[in-house]
Amino acid sequence: MNTTTVMAWRNIWRNPRRTILTMLAIAFGAALLVFSVGFQLGQYDLMISNSVRVYQGLLQVQREGYQEEPKLRTSIENAIEVAKQVRDSSSFAGVSTRANGFALLSSEQRTYGVAITGVEPNHEKQVSTIPGLVKQGRYLDQITANELVIGASLAKNMRLKLGDEVTLLGTGRDGSVAAAILPVVGIFESGSRDLDRSLVQIPLQTFQEIFAMGTHAHSIVIFDERIDQVALFQQHISSLLPNEGLTTLRWDQVQPGLKEMIELDYSSGWFTYFILVAIITFSIMNTFLMAVLERTREFGIMLALGFKPFSIGKMLIIEAFFLTLIALLFGTALGLAVNTYFYFYGLSIEGMEEMAAMFNMPSVITPQISLKSITMGPLVILGFTLLAALYPALKIRRLEPVEAMRHV
Repeated sequence: MNTTTVMAWRNIWRNPRRTILTMLAIAFGAALLVFSVGFQLGQYDLMISNSVRVYQGLLQVQREGYQEEPKLRTSIENAIEVAKQVRDSSSFAGVSTRANGFALLSSEQRTYGVAITGVEPNHEKQVSTIPGLVKQGRYLDQITANELVIGASLAKNMRLKLGDEVTLLGTGRDGSVAAAILPVVGIFESGSRDLDRSLVQIPLQTFQEIFAMGTHAHSIVIFDERIDQVALFQQHISSLLPNEGLTTLRWDQVQPGLKEMIELDYSSGWFTYFILVAIITFSIMNTFLMAVLERTREFGIMLALGFKPFSIGKMLIIEAFFLTLIALLFGTALGLAVNTYFYFYGLSIEGMEEMAAMFNMPSVITPQISLKSITMGPLVILGFTLLAALYPALKIRRLEPVEAMRHV
């Protein structure tokens, strides 16, 4: 350890009360940032998890171009076999095949345009919460059954109840007329207005027969809780697919709107954090400006003895680094301890449990514990405090040795 570093370490303890108070302020800010960033990222994880859990899945396998322009003919051949290959070659929580189309749905009184989805009933339960959100009746039974489930808002608009038959009319994959009469066996409430007022689900093979799809479908939906590994999953699934123009899309590619909303909220959150960092920065600047004023005579003597302004300024920067680093280590440890506690026990907001149970979703928020959530806030504080220390360090260059030694 060189002389400048030793002097810097001793100098920060010349006024222990001021040093400790400054450290406590920095540590509190660091702990607050670690806690806040961890919970903010944890909320985003919960939002993503809930979104992909309801319907979209963590990843989807599609024919290239289907996401941009969903056409009935842009489909996956032997889709059930491809889904089985993905399911058998991986340890995902769920893999299910879907076929999507649009049709007119008519009751005795009204007709609406709806989105029709053919699903594998047994596997759909593993990739979507909708099967568990059927409030009236039951979910689809078998993959070949002639029946459908419908959203609560759509059922209300069409004045449908359990057991009522509806007429489905659309266009098949080969251009033929797709028509069927199916009974309503279940009414679900997903919590999403768009789904509840527009989505109808029928068994996959029934969809394929009605819409002349053969063995074709439009997407293979994969769900898993390990959201942070989605990029690795994407590569793994892509390596399993036959080279037939298929592509694997992540949740943020299927739902770009959700990603943009999270990025916007994250940016606005950091605006608040920067206010906190600015307060800490000004407190550090004030501390070191006071130190320069109190030690002006000392600096004058050092300059007279041959010390260069750069060396004295460097010493002040090292003092700021030591002071801030110790405080950040303590504050980061405190924030991490709090987040670790809530990571294992969770944070439940009043009324959240009932709402979560209603929509078949997790009832607690847990913070994200990652290198990003732990280090981002403290590193920002460290960078800004070192910048704040530059100003008093640069003031040393303006000191004249003789005048400085006369300073009282």
